[in-house]
Amino acid sequence: MLKDMKKTILLSLCAAAIFSAGTMMTNAATNNDSTTQTAGQPVDLTVAAERALPCVVHIKYLQNSKIQEVEMRNDPFGDMFDPFGFFGQRGQGQNQKRKVQTPKKEGAGSGVLISSDGYIVTNNHVVEGADELTVTMNDNREFSARIIGTDKATDLALIKIHGKDLPAIKVASSDDIRVGEWVLAIGHPFNLRATVTAGIVSAKARSLGANGVEAFIQTDAAINAGNSGGALVNVKGELIGINAMLYSQTGNFTGYGFAIPTTIMNKVVDDLKQYGTVQRGLIGIRGTDVRNYIDQMKEQQKEADFGTNEGIYIAEVTDDGAAQEGGLEKGDVITHINGHKVTKMAELQEILATKRPGDKITVNFLRKKAKKSVTLMLKNEQGNTKVVKDADLDILGATFREINETERQQLDIAYGLKVMKVGNGKFKDSGVPAGFYIQKVNETGVKTINELNAVVKEASKSKSPVLYIQGVYPSGKKGYFAVPLEE
Repeated sequence: MLKDMKKTILLSLCAAAIFSAGTMMTNAATNNDSTTQTAGQPVDLTVAAERALPCVVHIKYLQNSKIQEVEMRNDPFGDMFDPFGFFGQRGQGQNQKRKVQTPKKEGAGSGVLISSDGYIVTNNHVVEGADELTVTMNDNREFSARIIGTDKATDLALIKIHGKDLPAIKVASSDDIRVGEWVLAIGHPFNLRATVTAGIVSAKARSLGANGVEAFIQTDAAINAGNSGGALVNVKGELIGINAMLYSQTGNFTGYGFAIPTTIMNKVVDDLKQYGTVQRGLIGIRGTDVRNYIDQMKEQQKEADFGTNEGIYIAEVTDDGAAQEGGLEKGDVITHINGHKVTKMAELQEILATKRPGDKITVNFLRKKAKKSVTLMLKNEQGNTKVVKDADLDILGATFREINETERQQLDIAYGLKVMKVGNGKFKDSGVPAGFYIQKVNETGVKTINELNAVVKEASKSKSPVLYIQGVYPSGKKGYFAVPLEE
């Protein structure tokens, strides 16, 4: 069943081509605070809609056409049809480089203004790879936006427009919502501007097995393509989640939508503002819901009795992780974190998503039905308690430029970056000299400064924060350097 569900989860809701926008209806916010409902009366959602609508924006995505150089396996029979090598270098069975032009991509999604100075939360899949982002307010004002930071694991992104006194939404705690309460989903589905749908909270801490950090708010409010990044609000018009995906067999809404809770969103936003990347506090285990494990054992005609049917079964304790240091073992069952009951993996993920490396948590667990407790200090992906910063080129202490045509011919290289100056930084520490031509970093070809910066950012967040650099000296001699990024 889970495999079938995975097939129907549509993550990239906003990747469709842009359609012509219809007429947009504007709604002014009201100061009416009357949200209390009389018993037996229908729920009035007009106040919630009026408060939230001005805070939900339309995001237009543009990725320009690009010429990229790719390596392709040469057809061993290609010389018969290309005897003069017009389409690349000749040579049977060898790799050859070809330039291809990627098509221009356009798409649209939604976002939520969380501050009056222009910070907007949306989904990572709404803005990933964008060259240009255009934000349209509910009053038709347009702004260019820049990406502050993104996080694939939670599918969240923080972007910013230049403005002041903008209509920011009030953020509520998603911990306070209850299954069965009314909610509104607000966004721009199918480029239908400023659309509101209503439903209830169908479930909390829902995991769909699509990888990443998953503790979704499930709702039966209609969420469709273009709603991605929009707001899920309570009856007061307060933000409780960011709409992210839907469950459908058709590609459009036929059942349930899923939103990222504000407890996770707040932590991601704070980290992206402060560090440029999200800080992950890891417990150092691999596991599954106890109920799932018991069912697996039954299928194998085996019994598993833990004294409970709820909690997290530890299937593996990772080496040098927080759990190993604290004495947790395979077969233990986690029941509480910091006094909060955890019945399934999604609830554990939601709690850990609010923590950083170095934070301490109290874990209550069962070992052979006996109750035990331990305090753990969470670690980062690199196995220590340091804050992981999203490094950029500044850490290298060098300046660069793309090679010119003369250098290409003299050195017989197709691309690269010349190291112009070397000051205090990682390059100087590792002996990388000025004048060196960089071609590959961590096995990735770098043709532009932006590509180098992207590799540095990625490496800085890995378990092995090292740059392995390949290139040539001005003499044409090949050179290799290892540049550690850690302090």
